[in-house]
Amino acid sequence: MQFVRAAWKFLVAIKDGMVLIAMLLFFFGLYALLSSQPNSAAIRDGALLLDLNGVIVAEPAAPSFEDFLAGSGSDTPREYRLRDVVHAIDATVGDDRVKAIILDLSSFAGGGQTSLTDVGDALARAKKAGKPIYAFGSFYSDDSYQLAAHATEIWLDPMGGIIFAGPGGNRLYYKGLIDRLGVTANIYRVGTYKSAVEPYMRTDQSPAAREASEALYGVLWDSWLSEVKKTRPAAVIQPFADDPATFAKAAGGDLAKVAMEQKLVDKLGDKTAFDRFVAAQVGTDETPSPDSFKSINYDDFIAANPLDTAGSPIGVITVAGEIVGGETGPGMAASGRIAEQIYKALDEDEIKALVVRIDSPGGSAFASEEIRLALLEARKKKLPIVVSMGDVAASGGYWVATAGDHIFAEPDTITGSIGVFAVLPSFEKALAKWGVTADGVQTTPLSGEPNFVGGFSDDLNVILQSGVENSYSDFIKLVATARGKTPAQVDTIGQGRVWDGGTARQLGLVDGFGGMKDAVAEAAKRAGLAEGDYHAQYLDPESRLSWLPFDGIPFVRQESAPVNGVIGWAAQRQKAIFGQALATAQGLLAREDVQALCLECGAGVQRKTKASADWLDRLLAYSFSSAPR
Repeated sequence: MQFVRAAWKFLVAIKDGMVLIAMLLFFFGLYALLSSQPNSAAIRDGALLLDLNGVIVAEPAAPSFEDFLAGSGSDTPREYRLRDVVHAIDATVGDDRVKAIILDLSSFAGGGQTSLTDVGDALARAKKAGKPIYAFGSFYSDDSYQLAAHATEIWLDPMGGIIFAGPGGNRLYYKGLIDRLGVTANIYRVGTYKSAVEPYMRTDQSPAAREASEALYGVLWDSWLSEVKKTRPAAVIQPFADDPATFAKAAGGDLAKVAMEQKLVDKLGDKTAFDRFVAAQVGTDETPSPDSFKSINYDDFIAANPLDTAGSPIGVITVAGEIVGGETGPGMAASGRIAEQIYKALDEDEIKALVVRIDSPGGSAFASEEIRLALLEARKKKLPIVVSMGDVAASGGYWVATAGDHIFAEPDTITGSIGVFAVLPSFEKALAKWGVTADGVQTTPLSGEPNFVGGFSDDLNVILQSGVENSYSDFIKLVATARGKTPAQVDTIGQGRVWDGGTARQLGLVDGFGGMKDAVAEAAKRAGLAEGDYHAQYLDPESRLSWLPFDGIPFVRQESAPVNGVIGWAAQRQKAIFGQALATAQGLLAREDVQALCLECGAGVQRKTKASADWLDRLLAYSFSSAPR
């Protein structure tokens, strides 16, 4: 009895300890979150510091539990909202407190080419208004140099260098591996250029995919060269990019020396020397260290310069990231969440028009259609809809764009990819090597399908391919109706081919060139609003953490996806059958006594064990209705 009491006390102590640790973590994270809030009153004279430690995106993802605990003092890479970066730079114009703009690009991880062009344009406006811009980097590559090229003066660490890689490169092909493993990739697609499935069916790039990639990357590279040459006319960029090995060898491997000789940078110096230089321009901040310059915190500056709210609101809906079903995000373009934002906007009489900002490579056709149908409700209410394409608005992203009255793109926007596909794996060859086979009784041709052990039946393959072909037919009909073309014309420019924005305009897939400002102005014009009598009202989701701190242990919540069409049905059944087989095997190994168990009785119960859930999702959930590559 004493042993039982001691054991019970021990268990209670463990429970109390876990609760205490959970509470300490929660309150520590809460303190970190509250202490990291921007302070608009902290603005003083100095240089606006854009220490871009991360990437520039259209819509940052919802903060994770780790982000919550880390707070703003963490060195974890960050996602910077494009419109905030542009607005912060534009807000320096006319603000006498801002003596300069500092670009610290040492940890910059990049962004889409169109997004970086938008930031570059803002830097050009600030420089034209008299704000000096100083850039520092320990190493520059394509993305960081695209921004640095706009600087009044570019600094490079003497131990660093510059490399221009250009768009493109190799991708992995898994056909040889999956053949060796005995895995069968059951592929269903429409589109000669729909190359996203090629890694599972080929060992190299198809001629059609190569043709499309060469055309797209050629346009993007020429556009990048044009932008940096315009801002750095004396720099020797093209020869260095074409033959970097010769330049590096001539300089004895000293890439910093190459950068100076080819006028790619203005000065060599480490971070301390750069800080001293800036301090001499804008003033010295004695608090952190004698070499620090007076700086203005980016988040504080954003808080101190809110967006204009004068005039009638033009609602802005953001579709950023992969398009999926459900309510997740931001960071993923969840159709349920975005559709709800659209319907909420329809209930607000003040909103006079909608701008849909798309920065998405596509995703689920069903989810794309859910967003499109919500936009059609806005059109039924005579609300003008203007689409603004960002870095990419392809496949499912273009599906959504067909709901617009007018489509703007940038010359470097990646769009098109009108095509669909699905991939479902089966393991009949791999399991046969280990003596695992399948047999049973079927009441219909689809009983037990999809059969991941015995392989998919011909009937199922015909049905799945027919479903994909039907989705493609729906896609081209939507585009044909929206763009005033015949389905045959859309099929010619479709077939899964990806286009740059300039070519897309020539093909009639977009209406004109322009960014968000142009899209908002067009929406206001269509709503009958005069210039200056409107403002953009961003209908963003509430910034909330993706976990529940009072559920015990704060893990990210998982949402069960609805069954969307025959592909979704096949994928979910496949996961369920595989999970059931795994659970049966685990159960037989775990049971140690005589069993009175009916294995067949569980055949109709689709359930997967917790042990198998996570890796089964990763292994078998590769089922897409629409995605560009």
